[in-house]
Amino acid sequence: MELKVALPFVGMVMAECAQVGLIVVSKAAMSKGMSSFIFVCYSNALASLILLPSSLLLHRSQRPPLTFSIICGFFLLGLFGCLAQFFGYAGINLSSPTLGTAMLNLVPGFTFMLAVALRMEKVDWRTSRTLAKAMGTIVSIGGAFILTYYRGPPVLMTLSSLNASPQRFMQLSNWVIGGSLLAVDCVMASAWIIIQALILKKYPAELIVVFFYCFFVTILSAIVCVVVERDPFAWSLKPNIRLAAVLYS
Repeated sequence: MELKVALPFVGMVMAECAQVGLIVVSKAAMSKGMSSFIFVCYSNALASLILLPSSLLLHRSQRPPLTFSIICGFFLLGLFGCLAQFFGYAGINLSSPTLGTAMLNLVPGFTFMLAVALRMEKVDWRTSRTLAKAMGTIVSIGGAFILTYYRGPPVLMTLSSLNASPQRFMQLSNWVIGGSLLAVDCVMASAWIIIQALILKKYPAELIVVFFYCFFVTILSAIVCVVVERDPFAWSLKPNIRLAAVLYS
């Protein structure tokens, strides 16, 4: 019984660790010139190819019927997931993996707020559980915005650093813009989690849900890539860090 209770927490910790690794490798790929839009398209296309046979195999005996409303839910899940990935990778590209990792703390807070607004979470201010969630939300959101808008002054001011003030201003601007995009990513990710929870109540076949999510993200991101990325060489997976990042994701 204790193992059954602990498994969801272990799973969430593993997911967070995997997400941190993804932030690092995606930053490395984008620093080598890979487009964030193409990265999203490639990674979700590969995931769809892997998930299709595995999901059908795992749920071969018990597969809930697909209805039009469920398909619409899958599309909505893909839309929010696609937007979250676009904003997230753009934010990481402008800032750093450190900021991207720190901003992950916003997701539980925003998810809690959305769950309360949609009455999926019961709020009782007399219980320590609700107070702990509320305080955690305030601290995580406050800390993330402080980290975004205040990096602190340089410890040593030299003549070269003074002459490079326009460049430093550009770096600070990119940092703030990147942090803001990551905050939008966290809002989209929180909405994605809420939509996913609602879908799983009606369609409790996890791998099939994830397959359709990746499938719709692939279609949406491919449409964006066709419009935005006109250079055919942008689709290249060279150098190898690009391929490694896609495989990891």
